[in-house]
Amino acid sequence: MRTLLYSTLIALYMLSQFVPHPALNYTIGVIAIVVLIFSFFHTNSLYRVTGLIFLTLGIILFVYNGLAWHTFFLHFQSMLGLLSLFLVLPFINSLIRIGRYDKSLSQLLRDRVTRFTTIYKRSFLVSHFLGVFLNMATLPLLIGSLKPSLQAFSEEMKNKYFCTNLLRAYAICLTWSPMEVLVSRTIDITGASYHFILPIVLGIVVIAIAVDFAISGFTYKNLPLTIELAQEINYKNVYKKVAQMLGMLIVFVLVVSWIQQTLEKGFLFSVVLLLIPFSILWSVMIKKTKSYLRVTIPYWKQRTKGLADYFFMFLSAGFFVGVLSISGLLSFLQPIIQEAAETPILLYLLIAGYYLLTSFIGFHPLISLTLLAEFLVPILPHVASLPLAVVLITCGLATVMYGPFSLSVSLMGSELRINPFLITRWNVGFAICFMLISVVVAFGVEKIFY
Repeated sequence: MRTLLYSTLIALYMLSQFVPHPALNYTIGVIAIVVLIFSFFHTNSLYRVTGLIFLTLGIILFVYNGLAWHTFFLHFQSMLGLLSLFLVLPFINSLIRIGRYDKSLSQLLRDRVTRFTTIYKRSFLVSHFLGVFLNMATLPLLIGSLKPSLQAFSEEMKNKYFCTNLLRAYAICLTWSPMEVLVSRTIDITGASYHFILPIVLGIVVIAIAVDFAISGFTYKNLPLTIELAQEINYKNVYKKVAQMLGMLIVFVLVVSWIQQTLEKGFLFSVVLLLIPFSILWSVMIKKTKSYLRVTIPYWKQRTKGLADYFFMFLSAGFFVGVLSISGLLSFLQPIIQEAAETPILLYLLIAGYYLLTSFIGFHPLISLTLLAEFLVPILPHVASLPLAVVLITCGLATVMYGPFSLSVSLMGSELRINPFLITRWNVGFAICFMLISVVVAFGVEKIFY
């Protein structure tokens, strides 16, 4: 039932982007409320409480502002673009598994490893690369692949290794992934081009990786580690798989950009629209269409049923943000943002601090971005959009590696059976360093090109 409801809601939303009509908007609102009710009974406590807070505050603001009752149904659409991407991501995830691209990278991970620092660097790079395609499924996959190789070390060392290595790599890879929702959303908000954002973010990524490798080299120096492979690696096949993945990503970005310019519906919408047909076409090219469809459909149903947390929280947050934007209650923050905009580096530091604060309160970075966007819109014509987009993306996604309430940290805590706040303690210092690197680079871009 949930699969049908979620799919219907997203299908109608996609249709409304091509056929705008008041009746369709009201229908979407009614179904969104039904989805909220059904999702409520299938959420975990954190998302349920967070969603209820947003929904309650939204209703209070709606009544306080004396809005017409029928407009209640029109405030649930702001987050549907984000939820659309969650709905279609399993199609690309399944393609990676069916094509056995993840297995090829795992083989490279374990080949001729003699030092702890070597496997640290390799697992970081593999996690970074796989995270673009498999999203959070990368974390349990690599934990399972690495555990047999680390048996000689203490439980605390292994846990710290997993949490620093995998989470940092995963968070950093999201900053340049065109399939990451926050990246697409930021592009739509700022109007910056992904082609100009990409080289700057990749530069920040290289600096951050160098810093992390330097830290790990000092932390894990003189630790020997030898891994015996069960079978010999077919390097030709491995390199072929890696080349196919890179080719897939490049073609996908190019086609999405063309769709965006042709339809003028935004980057995120273009990604959602293209992801399923692109994945199916790719399965045809590698001659695995039947096995792809046989695996993907059940996997998609399973993942869609598991989206109750996201649908409940983001629909509630979307309603709250929609009503809040017309209430004027946070208007006192606008002068602060406008004042900071006069000094770009102050604005960038303010954004970094904002993400840091809201992540500890329990806000998902997408919700934080949506709230922040309301105050950024008036200053967008007066600030450099490219460095602003870079800061919004990097600082927002830095929370993935340390936010105690983030899904990735919660997943790692569950997999390793440790407290999420311990993971936060291990990663927050590096995350702040990463944000400061981003702020400095963005300020340099602003000074040189604007």
